[in-house]
Amino acid sequence: MTTYAFNHMPPKAPLEMAPQTFDRVTGKHEGPQHSKRTDRLWRLCAFVPTILISALLCFAMAQYFLMNGVMLHETAVLALVTLSFVWLTFSVNTAVLGALRATYFRPKPNAGVNAQATADIALLVPMYNEAAWDVFGNASAMLRELIRADGGNRYALFVLSDTRDPESAAQEERAFAALRAELGHDLPVYYRRRAENTDKKVGNIGDWVENWGAAYEGMVVLDADSLMSGAAIRQLSNALIADPDAGLIQSQPMLIGARTLFGRVQQFSNAVYGWLSAEGLATWSQKEGNYWGHNAIIRTRAFAQSARLPYLRGWRGRKSLILSHDFVEAGMLRRAGWSVQLLPHVGGSFEETPQTMIDYILRDRRWCHGNMQHLRLLRVRGFHMISRVHMLQGAMAFLMSPVWLTLVVLWSFLGLGMDVPTTYFSAANPLMPIWPDQPESAGWVYLFLVYGMLLFPKVVGSILFGLRRQTRAAYGYSTQYVGSILFELVMSVLYAPIMMVQHTIATTNAILGKTPSWSPQNRGAQGHSWGQTLRFHWVETLFGLLLLAGIVFAGVSLLILPIAISLAAAVPLSKLSSLPVIDAGSRILRLDTPHTLIEPKIISNARAERAWMKHQVTNTPASGIAAE
Repeated sequence: MTTYAFNHMPPKAPLEMAPQTFDRVTGKHEGPQHSKRTDRLWRLCAFVPTILISALLCFAMAQYFLMNGVMLHETAVLALVTLSFVWLTFSVNTAVLGALRATYFRPKPNAGVNAQATADIALLVPMYNEAAWDVFGNASAMLRELIRADGGNRYALFVLSDTRDPESAAQEERAFAALRAELGHDLPVYYRRRAENTDKKVGNIGDWVENWGAAYEGMVVLDADSLMSGAAIRQLSNALIADPDAGLIQSQPMLIGARTLFGRVQQFSNAVYGWLSAEGLATWSQKEGNYWGHNAIIRTRAFAQSARLPYLRGWRGRKSLILSHDFVEAGMLRRAGWSVQLLPHVGGSFEETPQTMIDYILRDRRWCHGNMQHLRLLRVRGFHMISRVHMLQGAMAFLMSPVWLTLVVLWSFLGLGMDVPTTYFSAANPLMPIWPDQPESAGWVYLFLVYGMLLFPKVVGSILFGLRRQTRAAYGYSTQYVGSILFELVMSVLYAPIMMVQHTIATTNAILGKTPSWSPQNRGAQGHSWGQTLRFHWVETLFGLLLLAGIVFAGVSLLILPIAISLAAAVPLSKLSSLPVIDAGSRILRLDTPHTLIEPKIISNARAERAWMKHQVTNTPASGIAAE
């Protein structure tokens, strides 16, 4: 039985979470089992061209190798190139479908919403050693917008704490007291803190469902850094009410709050290009969408009946918690017959991003370990094929880095598509090696294709985004917009090789079973010292220096030069990532997005609420609210 260090909750409304296994499906819901003809057509357009184009490209590369006979290392290169072509082609195809859908087939709002239908909706905010004023400040801004709306659904806020730090816990209690005193008379506000954070976020949400879930039709799951406008919350709620088969509806969160160079690069990319991938994903996933763990609404009963996660069994029978639980929960909802949808057009859904490169990598290490677990779940009984594709995509997002890094090594030290001589020394001059002339046509072709495929979604996304009336109104003139795109591309190219090496390290550790520490995300803009940065990036720095030495002294292909420069400069580039650019003199260097140029009201309100809440927490003694 769960014990609480602090508990100020409503009367319990228990809802049993049915035990689940990966061997059989229980609690089947007779939901949407068949797609519409148009839906199947979109899905064929996503996968068939991917297979055909990848096969054609790989056949052309194989023909090149066959001209002089295929050597062992060339066979390895061809296998890796094939894998990379499939991944890149699918990304390009997803972007194409997203562009077509956004331009010609934009879905109409659901006309089946019953204006009289209402439901009780819970807003769940799990937190773990976070800044209390930021979490409760964002919550205050969201509640104020919901309170101002007339009628409709009934909402209640639940802050579900797993905080272990005593000082942070005391701040949470003061923040809760302030929020409840300010808004509790208009909208229910609850808070509890578990004495033990059993099963991390999975256990935190599960505890709420089992003890209070029966009172609420849906639950909007938020992260500690999530922010949603009242309109966005109501749109998700109405969509759930309108579709009785909907088990989960995911919004597309936009990144906000970035102040540093690296954070602004991520934020700009998310705003200008990321929407296109979301459109494409929604196009081919249809009712078999995915879950990203936050800024989504879930039908509470459906979650309780079908999405309680079993433990994974290790090689020696040891149980382990599924870390990237959101993908798996989406798959379990769908295998039970509930639909899982992505609504990329829900505006007003926001989250924050790590501000420095090191903090971003640390977060990715945790995600990588969880996503590698998904490979063990691809053959789970009952999962829909598209659910398996989502899990495979999550794993491949990290596995592609070792693939590309291996190709770099093969390019550098073995060559690509060329005969490797048996000796590099002549009898006449044994002290002077003779480096062979290396035909690099295959390397240039592959490099052109890779960069072209990587840039295609960005180019198309930026053009379509720039044509929007809101974009033109925000930027005012094209110079700033185009300059920001070019600056973001340069910085992304510089940071990509470093991320490639770091993702390879994370993937290797995950395969070896080395679990990263699951500490709270650093949401501040504080950088790291030169010593810390060097210790963190010594692997890619050393590798980059070896590549540069190979280019200068050993005739290594010049194709590797951009990668070598980025890796050798990993430490200064990482330090540069924490540079504050929000107040930079050049508008291009600020990498502004429409949300920073014309700020949505919910963002400015949240900033004011966080400042007010910080004053309450740091200047007000602990309240007298007793634990129940």
